[in-house]
Amino acid sequence: MKVLLTGGAGFIGSCLLRILNDIGINDVVIVDNIASTEKWKYLGDKKFSEYINKDKLFEKLPDLELFTNVIHIGACSSTTETNFDYLYTNNFEYSKKLWKYCVEHQISFIYASSAATYGSGERGFSDENEIDEYLPLNGYGYSKQLFDLWVKEQILLPKQYVGLKFFNVYGPNEYHKGSMASVVYHGYKQVKESGKIKLFKSYNLDYLDGGQLRDFIYVKDVCNVVKYFINHPEINGLFNVGTGHAESFETLAISVFKALELPEKIEYIPMPDYLKEKYQYFTEASMNKLRSTGYNDSFYSLECGIKNYVCNYLEEGYKTY
Repeated sequence: MKVLLTGGAGFIGSCLLRILNDIGINDVVIVDNIASTEKWKYLGDKKFSEYINKDKLFEKLPDLELFTNVIHIGACSSTTETNFDYLYTNNFEYSKKLWKYCVEHQISFIYASSAATYGSGERGFSDENEIDEYLPLNGYGYSKQLFDLWVKEQILLPKQYVGLKFFNVYGPNEYHKGSMASVVYHGYKQVKESGKIKLFKSYNLDYLDGGQLRDFIYVKDVCNVVKYFINHPEINGLFNVGTGHAESFETLAISVFKALELPEKIEYIPMPDYLKEKYQYFTEASMNKLRSTGYNDSFYSLECGIKNYVCNYLEEGYKTY
């Protein structure tokens, strides 16, 4: 196999590279924008054949040997990004170009969508429903929704096409993400610095402070799902990637303290005004569609995933996966 992996030096992408290497796939071309970040550290113990900056990919693509698989994880994933022109070009137009390349050469195309496409969740979180009426709450989610809708209308298809709606992913190799890193990561750092974890207050009467619910999924589970689709090229479609079980932020915080064997201390702080109208109070992936394909691996519980992350990676000097 020869794989083109976009976002391959980032959080989920670099973890996928680990999985690819583990199953004997080393002929991987990494596409990313490492620039002055320290994402290069995630590649240090892995094997790949070439690195290409994302802005140079399409000029180099005609000269590259054909790939068997394109795994398109790269995107601007900031839910607070306000430059929609950038989101449109980077997340929508870029994805269309890769799709057309895979159609032309009949290559498997697996790409990252997002649970942000579901918006507030008033229409549910089922990947078996029609996607046309979902209303994302931010530009990032809308850019992902646009591509999902575009794919739905295509007549010419790649050899395989799979879109993955990632829910709240956490785990090793997210250390460069700043404010977009998981609450697990930020909570751990806060405990180390102050002995407490800060969570947003609730501004929805249906949810107590800390009672906001999300479907948190460990990055190792995400990688296993992607591996499953690589091994089953006959499967196509748009699929949720979550655990199917929502947990509260309070439970998440308690799990971090438990992993560190420290007493719980949680402080509730005001939510920034710019987030209040765009905040998801509940997400929970319906996993029936994925399970119906034959995927039967279990997922880490939130407590077990956090313990694995905290004890084996964060407590080990931010070890990479």
